[in-house]
Formats: sequence, C-alpha cells, structure tokens
Amino acid sequence: MSQIKEWLKVIGWQDFTIEVASSDASFRSYYRMFSGGKSYIVMDSSKQKESLIPFVDMQRRLCSVGVSVPDILNIDMDLGYAVLEDFGSIHLWDKLGDESNEAYYKKAIDEIIHMQKADINGLLPYDKEFLLFEMNLMEEWYLAKHLGVHLGNEQKSELANVLEFIVSEVTAQPNGIFVHRDFHSRNIMIKDDETLGVIDFQDARSGAVTYDLVSLLKDCYYEIDEVKRNNLVLYFRDQKDLNVDDGTMLRWFDMMGLQRHIKVLGIFARLSHRDGKDGYLADIPLTLKYVLETVVKYPQTKPLLEILK
Repeated sequence: MSQIKEWLKVIGWQDFTIEVASSDASFRSYYRMFSGGKSYIVMDSSKQKESLIPFVDMQRRLCSVGVSVPDILNIDMDLGYAVLEDFGSIHLWDKLGDESNEAYYKKAIDEIIHMQKADINGLLPYDKEFLLFEMNLMEEWYLAKHLGVHLGNEQKSELANVLEFIVSEVTAQPNGIFVHRDFHSRNIMIKDDETLGVIDFQDARSGAVTYDLVSLLKDCYYEIDEVKRNNLVLYFRDQKDLNVDDGTMLRWFDMMGLQRHIKVLGIFARLSHRDGKDGYLADIPLTLKYVLETVVKYPQTKPLLEILK
C-alpha cells in the first residue's frame, strides 16, 4: 500500500486516508480512499497491468450506451494504478434476501439490455474454440486436480460429445452481442439513488444473447426460486423483443447456463489449487447443482450426469 500512497501524492492527492476495500478472483486489489469528505476506489492492477487497457476500453464502450460504470479519475498504465468513482459498498447480493428483490432483478435485466447495445468492434468472440476451451477446464481442474478423477477413453468421448452439443446449441442462438462475462450479484452495485452501477467489466467479449442473463439469474453465489427465475428469463425475452416461444427461450438459457457452469467448476477448482484462493470451493455445490439439474432435462447431455456422479 505504501507505493500506492506515494503515487497518489505524486499525482496531487493530499490529506487522504486509505483502507483495503476488496480483492477479486484475478490479481487485482481495491482500496477505498477518503479525501475532502468524499470516497474513491483505488484499483491496484500492478500484478496484471495489461488488464488496464481493456478496462479503459470497456468503460468507454459502456459509457457510450448509458451504462453506469465508474468514472476514471486518474490512471497510470505503467504502474497499473487507477483512481475510480466509488459506487459504495452495497452489492445486489446484499439485497437479494429482501421481498423486493424481483424489482432489483428487473433493473439488472434492463441493464443487460443497455449493455448489449455497446459496440463489439474488435472484441474477441465467444466462438466454438473458446467455448470448448472454457468447458475443458472442468475436466482438468475439477475432476482431475480437485477430485482426483481421471476419465477413461469412453468417458472422454462421451464428455466430448456433450460439450460439442452444448456449443452447437449456444452458437445457434443470437450471438455477436456485448457480453460482460461476470454479471452477477457481487459485480452489481446499488448506488445511493437505488440505481445500479456495473463493475468488473474488463474481460468483455462478444457472444450469446443469454450469457449475462445466466450470470445474473443462475448466480453461483445466490440461488433464486426456479419459477421466479423462469419468469425473469421470459421478462428479458419480452424486453429484448426476441421473437421466440417460451420453450426455445428457456432452452437457450439452459444451454448457456451449462456452458458457463461447467467452466466455473473448473475455474473455482483452479482458483483453489493454483492460486490458493480456497474460498471459492464453498461455491462449488450450487454451481454443480445448476449443472446436474439441467443435464437431466436433455437426452443429449445426460451422459455428463454419470460422469459427474
């Protein structure tokens, strides 16, 4: 923190105090700075300086379509530091136990629709190769490294067929749309005026229309009632004006959810075994539940049920 304090003084900040705010699944850390009766967020990306370039890029893209993302007050690309607008410390996650949470979900869905208007020019695509790469993390890190389970040739073939099927389903729905990639309850802030602020958007790609909806409604950190969830999926469809029936929309949602949660099983295990962040292991059971509940609904994905059992 001493280096950050020195940097703040050099760029003109005086009479401030600073404290740890949070860290995330990457190598970034965040501090809250108080100065002149206001608070600010100081982002330390010094261990991942290259992430500042897409952070600035995505911040500008989202600003241009009216999405509330933090203003960048100061930035040093060489050191990896930035001073950002502070949206406070109340996340959507903090509100989800309230009876009024459906209203917050609808606000968040409306925000997805705004995000999807953002420019995708030059963004990396969620193509077949990348979709498969992400899902293959599950076998490497969750099955082999975390559980010590090594698949035989027949199981490998069955798994490959399931993953290929999921990719074909995901790429068949509307694609080429701005995807935040981590639009869940801990990355959505409730501002003082009850509007939503969006953070952690630097890894955006272009991809499927349901990706961020899955991140929100099949949140790996919070589970909502299935009936309410399905109603919200259809609310998104109607607000987005997608011309598909209920069954098709829910299938799109299910298949995108399978891709994301198969990937997340691998990522949570990798965060523990490679990066020493064991706290994410507590979120594996809900993630696994999402996968198991979905694979039983479709004959083409049922072989994955036996593998995960």
